[in-house]
Amino acid sequence: MANPVSRTALNRISLSEPDLSKSVALLKQACLDSGFFYVVDHGISQEFMDEVFAQSKKFFDLPTDEKMKLLRNEKNRGYTPILDETLDPDNQVGGDYKEGYYIGVEVPEDDPQANKPFYGPNQWPSADLLPRWRDVMEQYHMEALRVAKQVARIIALALDLDANFFDKPELLGDPIATLRLLHYEGQVSNPAGGVYGAGAHSDYGLITLLATDDVVGLQICKDRNAQPQVWEYVEPLKGGFIVNLGDMLERWSNCIFRSTLHRVVLDGRERYSIAFFVEPSHECLVECLPTCKSEENPPKFPPVTCAAYLLQRYKDTHADLSSYSKQQT
Repeated sequence: MANPVSRTALNRISLSEPDLSKSVALLKQACLDSGFFYVVDHGISQEFMDEVFAQSKKFFDLPTDEKMKLLRNEKNRGYTPILDETLDPDNQVGGDYKEGYYIGVEVPEDDPQANKPFYGPNQWPSADLLPRWRDVMEQYHMEALRVAKQVARIIALALDLDANFFDKPELLGDPIATLRLLHYEGQVSNPAGGVYGAGAHSDYGLITLLATDDVVGLQICKDRNAQPQVWEYVEPLKGGFIVNLGDMLERWSNCIFRSTLHRVVLDGRERYSIAFFVEPSHECLVECLPTCKSEENPPKFPPVTCAAYLLQRYKDTHADLSSYSKQQT
């Protein structure tokens, strides 16, 4: 691949570290530097992680017509085909060369909560087709949320807040937490030609936990305003999560903590990854934290509700669902 890209070193945060102040210091440095870090010793067994990846592969191995029966709905649950998403429209040709599957918080159709965007019943492949698939994904969703809440407590301390700040009902007590399985086919990206596995973007919410296979592909750009931009690979870490901060946390922290630009550049090998996006409740008002503003550093963003912010970001990056019904008629 032209223009070799360097590899970045990320701090490792152990969730079993007895000295919490050490974890807080490591995380704070990472959030100020790149907005990316590893989380290890998180309590999810390697055996179970392997099972989640195996079940993900089983779904993506299905024929296209079977996957399209589970095409994402207006609640953003279900299958997203290749090129469905365009994360960097200014620099991309066509869209992202990845397919995915969204699984959110399971809310029954008859529950009043199901009327909210991003809430409702999930779409599930039939148990005849993929037995145990739903059980594995629901267990993983629960485990990943537990890990995310532990990480959020360390982030709160790093922002000079009470450790339980993000545990409040309007924050992560009633979250919009979305699991997304991802599969990149064996394509060779061409950044100069606008062809990427995933275009450059920052994540929308609070934090993202990313589990990957051993195929390198994720790149980060620590300074989005640099000309030219400098991209660095993030090494996969078996048994660990790559964690990054989202735009809402950047807004909350008044840009003290970074939501960093990242993309996926492929080298012709297939790649699987599993992202877990953690956002607060629909009604949560994302506004500058008291510990992150002063007379010299007033709030840089107006307050916005989580639901309004997310709806706009999804609308900006995903294909209109009506385009699929036109293709099939």
